[in-house]
Amino acid sequence: MSLFESITQSEPTKKVTMDEPVESLFSTTASKLVGKPINRVDGSLKVSGQAHYSAEIHLDNKAYGVLVGATIAKGQVENIDSSSLDGIPNIIKVVTDPKHFLRNSQQGGLKKAPKQGATEIFYHGQPIAVVIAETFEAATEGAKALKVSYKDETDQAALNFTKELSNAHAVDEKKGSDKNYVQGDPEQGLIDSDVTLDRFYHTPSQNSSAMEPHVTLAHWEDDKLILYTANQMLASCKQQVMDALNLNKDQVQLIAHYVGGGFGSKLGIAPESIAAAIASKELGRPVLITMTRPQVMEATVRRSNTRQRIAIGCDKDGVIDTLIHDTVSSNLPGEAFFEPTALSTHYLYRGKNRRVNYEMVDMNQVLSGSMRAPGEAVGMIAVECAMDELASQLDIDPIELRRRNEPEKDPSKDIPFSSRQLIACMEQGAEQFGWNQRNAKPASQLEGDWWIGTGMAAAARGNQLQPSEARATLQIDKSKALGVKAVIETDMTDIGTGSYTVFSQVAADLLGLPIDHIEMKLGDSAFPPAAGSGGSWGAASAGSGVYLACEQLREMLAEKVGLYPDTIQLDNGQIKQVGKHDLTAIEAAKESSQAFADSTIDKISETTGVSLSENVLEEQSESEKYDFEKTESYTLADVVASYEEQKISAKGQIKPGKNGKKYRQSSFGANFAEVAVHKVTGEIRVKRMTGAFAAGRILNHKTATSQCYGGMVFGIGSALMEEVIHDKRDGRLCNHDLAEYHVPVNADVPQLDVILVEEDDPYTNPMHIKGIGETAIAGAAAAIANAVYNAVGVRVYDFPITLDKLLYEMPE
Repeated sequence: MSLFESITQSEPTKKVTMDEPVESLFSTTASKLVGKPINRVDGSLKVSGQAHYSAEIHLDNKAYGVLVGATIAKGQVENIDSSSLDGIPNIIKVVTDPKHFLRNSQQGGLKKAPKQGATEIFYHGQPIAVVIAETFEAATEGAKALKVSYKDETDQAALNFTKELSNAHAVDEKKGSDKNYVQGDPEQGLIDSDVTLDRFYHTPSQNSSAMEPHVTLAHWEDDKLILYTANQMLASCKQQVMDALNLNKDQVQLIAHYVGGGFGSKLGIAPESIAAAIASKELGRPVLITMTRPQVMEATVRRSNTRQRIAIGCDKDGVIDTLIHDTVSSNLPGEAFFEPTALSTHYLYRGKNRRVNYEMVDMNQVLSGSMRAPGEAVGMIAVECAMDELASQLDIDPIELRRRNEPEKDPSKDIPFSSRQLIACMEQGAEQFGWNQRNAKPASQLEGDWWIGTGMAAAARGNQLQPSEARATLQIDKSKALGVKAVIETDMTDIGTGSYTVFSQVAADLLGLPIDHIEMKLGDSAFPPAAGSGGSWGAASAGSGVYLACEQLREMLAEKVGLYPDTIQLDNGQIKQVGKHDLTAIEAAKESSQAFADSTIDKISETTGVSLSENVLEEQSESEKYDFEKTESYTLADVVASYEEQKISAKGQIKPGKNGKKYRQSSFGANFAEVAVHKVTGEIRVKRMTGAFAAGRILNHKTATSQCYGGMVFGIGSALMEEVIHDKRDGRLCNHDLAEYHVPVNADVPQLDVILVEEDDPYTNPMHIKGIGETAIAGAAAAIANAVYNAVGVRVYDFPITLDKLLYEMPE
């Protein structure tokens, strides 16, 4: 730390910018909790109902609100008749704010509020008012009874994506997650290729369908707004609330200790948050608004539907020369987000002629935004189905085709990969799945009434690092067996992914404490800001903040006891010395100067008879109290107790750096699937799946495996059932609940096998980890689609693959 930093900072902070590869302390810690499949530290709280989600927070005098959504797809609100609720018991008030109500949710990570206004209607279900009552039941009745009159312009609304394709326009690349890109001459390259494949793929809108609906409990303490809410990224969501209501940072606090899933739908604030804040201010009491399942689907976020063109040109051996990925997606008028389907297309396979192009269609439908693995989840359906069809066309094994097109460098940026284990994932996955025993010929295996088929697909998900901070405090706690505990604070959330657990493992290893000596505090914007849960960067970014805060504590303890950072070992509440430190030139000069000073003091004392060690240097150096040549170890609790207030605190701060630009960073994987298709009905059943994934160091094998299970299940839904259906006549969402919007349930999910391929990547972050939660979904749906083709010989280009799309093309 520089002198300036030591003067200006209130607490010591370890700062790292990832400009170079870094070594990880995990290889040197005494305990090896990181990586072990320990149970969730918050598991018992959740299964016993003691983990309180936002809707379960109790505040005295709480009122209940239910949103009222527009019943037209386009137009104007002319009048809201509050008197229509007269006579309904327990109704308090109808609250609306034409200026400040949110038109729609906000995208993740943005600092500004989303578009606001409740007068002009852009989509069916847009929130325009909230009914407040003493009970939830009364508020629900009132919301249903409220009479609203409109100037209906639905006949002018854009409701049919296919018809609107002619109005597709360029995207705002500066505000997107990907950019248009052209290398070489793709169209001419396609013409010149020996073998070509040119197909259009259609994927539907999807909904995240998180278990917990969007919810906010708002209350004011004087002029400070406190929101108990269900958000994935508190730091940016706080800024969005501040902007929406014109408040400063000291006037807003967001709390989300537990979040019941998000999958991208809770990255930004949603309409209920600002409505609850406004209502609470007007009433002078807490207000809870929990969105119903139909409201979540109608008025939060959907994954955009897409039309994708994949064109591949290669030689007769399957070596790709040309790769084209053009996409049209949709969103509300004025919104910049577009589905970045080609994120992995840039670097997945070789090819000197390349094109990625995005266009967007404005639609009067609910906001489209990030949903689990935005871009790759649907983009790799198209790419990997095309690769499978190309393999069939060439009569080459699908794995071999991918092997032949393995690039040495990122073919778009001409930079090396920080690590790339795609081939290893395919090989290990193929071995466990039994790929070499498959029937390569389609429609060649009939077992009773079922056609059997197998398929595979590659998986890739770009790895990112975002700025994050955390605080770590060691303090005396006599209730703990070792007399000391660590308290970790960061506003990072746990949306079911295991943040509480994996961060506890990180802190426990670095501080040499048992897991039950770690108190993990998450989900409060009053804590140091982290990147939040999204983009598969949560564990890497927020976890690095925790890691660095703990590393700073280690360095402070080392200085306290007279050790160097690389010779201190924290082991089960003991401080020990390990190894030998190689002095730098500066350190050697410093020690030489100190030795000369000590010698001079001794000579003066001998000559004058005055003991300078007692008078001039009355206070003994702290480090001289500890002699590791005489004493093997010192108790951590005793050392901590010697600090003022019997505790020691430090912060950690991570920032992305040059590594992200000099190296292509990505997680890779491979999905394998076996399906059965009924020969008469066309019903599809997934019989088994195997996934092999490489994502750097794994923090917890159990939670990581669970994340992969989730991604593979998402793939089943994406391949076979999930589809948001809007009525093309009036914009209504036809399947706005879990009875009609089908997601995989237990009966749909077969045995899932997950392989975590060993990998170490020092370019990513101090922990050497990568995101894994979204990697498993990438390619999963394509593997199932390719298995369906192998089973019955039918290629489907319009997802999901429902039985009606197979029925009339089934083999005899």
